Amino acid sequence: MAASQRLTHVLVTLALLILCVLMVLYPAETWHAGVRGLSIWWDVLFPSLFPFLVLSELLLGFGIVHFLGTLLNPLMRPLFRVPGSGGFVFAVSCASGYPTGAKLTAQLWEQKLVTREEGERLVAFTTSSDPIFMIGAVSVGFFHNVAIAPVLVASHYAAAFLVGMLMRFHGGTAKGSQPDISSASPSEEIPRNRLVRAIYAMHEARKADGRAFGELLRQAVSSSLRLIIIVGGLVVFFSVMMELLVQTGWLGGLYGITEQLLRHSGLPPSLSPSLVGGLFEVTLGNKEAGSAGASIPLVYKVAAAAFVLSWGGLSVHAQIMSVLSNTPMRYGPFLFARAIHALIAPVLVLLLWTPMMGRSSSPVLMEPGFIPSLSTSTYTPDWGLIFLSGMIVFVSLIVLLLFLAVLSSILNPRRHANNK
Repeated sequence: MAASQRLTHVLVTLALLILCVLMVLYPAETWHAGVRGLSIWWDVLFPSLFPFLVLSELLLGFGIVHFLGTLLNPLMRPLFRVPGSGGFVFAVSCASGYPTGAKLTAQLWEQKLVTREEGERLVAFTTSSDPIFMIGAVSVGFFHNVAIAPVLVASHYAAAFLVGMLMRFHGGTAKGSQPDISSASPSEEIPRNRLVRAIYAMHEARKADGRAFGELLRQAVSSSLRLIIIVGGLVVFFSVMMELLVQTGWLGGLYGITEQLLRHSGLPPSLSPSLVGGLFEVTLGNKEAGSAGASIPLVYKVAAAAFVLSWGGLSVHAQIMSVLSNTPMRYGPFLFARAIHALIAPVLVLLLWTPMMGRSSSPVLMEPGFIPSLSTSTYTPDWGLIFLSGMIVFVSLIVLLLFLAVLSSILNPRRHANNK
C-alpha cells in the first residue's frame, strides 16, 4: 500500500510539473482559458450558487430543514431510503446546481441527521445542473435553440430521480445508526400529529443551534464564500488543463477511441469532441455539442449535451470530493451514480424527443417571447434572472414534494403510523 501511495505521489507531481511546463509554452492559451473559466464562475456559478448556499445554511440554523424533513419523511424514506431532509437538499440542488447537494449533505452529516450510507445515496441523486444553465447557457447560448430546453431539463431531472431510486439499494438493508429528524427522541414525548411534530422538531433544532441571527448570518456567508472560491478555483484549473490538452493534441487518442465506440453504437462519430470535452468540463462539452456539424440530427446533439450535463465533468467531481473530504462519505458511490445518470439521460432524450418536440416545433411554454431575455440567439447571463429562476424551481419542488408526502401518508397510513 505504501509503495502504491508513493507511486501515486510521484505521478501526480510529474503531471503537475508537465502542466507547469505547458503553461510556459502556451502562455496566451493559458491566459484565455483562465479568463474563460473565471467568466463562467462569475457570470453563472456565483449567482446561482452563493445565494442558495447562504439561504440553506440560514434555514438549517433556524430549523426549517428539520421542519420540512419531518413532513417529507413519508415520501423520502420509502422512495430513496434517506431522511425527509433529503427532499430539501434535492429541491435546493435542482434550483442552484452542483455542488450544493454535496455541501448540504455534508452539513446534515455533521448534525447527525444522516448516516454515511444515507449521505452517499443523497449525494448520488442530488448532484444536478441548475435550470437556467440548461435553458440559457446550453439551449440558447450553445445550441441557439430554446425549443430543446424542455427535453433537456426533463431528461436531466427525470434521470436524477431514477438514479435516486436505483441508489436506494446501495448499502445494507438495516436501518442506519443515526435517527432521522422525524424520529428523534427528545426529553419529552413527541406529539403524534405530523405537523405538530414538524413544528416541535424545528423548535428543538433552533434551541440546539442557539446562535444569534447576526452570528448565524456571518458564518453562513463566510462558509459559503469559502466554498464558492474553491469551486471557482477548480473551474479555472480544469479550464486551463483542458485547453492545454487540446493545444498539445494529447486528446487525439481519446477522440479516436470515442469515435470507434460511437460508430459501433450507430451514433455519429463527430460527437466525439463533445463527449471527450464533457469528460473534463461541462461547459466545453456542451459548447462542442452545440457547434457539432449541421449534418448531425439535433436529437443526437441534445443527447450528447444531456450526457455531459449528467456526468458533470472532472471539475464537478473534484468539487464534490473537496466538499466530502471532511466526512466519511466515499467517492466510489458518487462516481457510480454519475456514470448511471450519464447513461440514462441521453436515453430519455431519445425517448422524449418525439412526444415533446414532434417535428422539432417549439413547445408552447418556450415560444419566442415567453421569457424575454431568452428569446434571442445570444444568451447574456443575468444575476436577477438566475436567482429568480432558482427560487421558482426551489419553491415549486418543495410544494410538489410536500403534496406527494401528504398523499403518501393518506394512501399508506399504517406504514407511516409505525414510523411515528
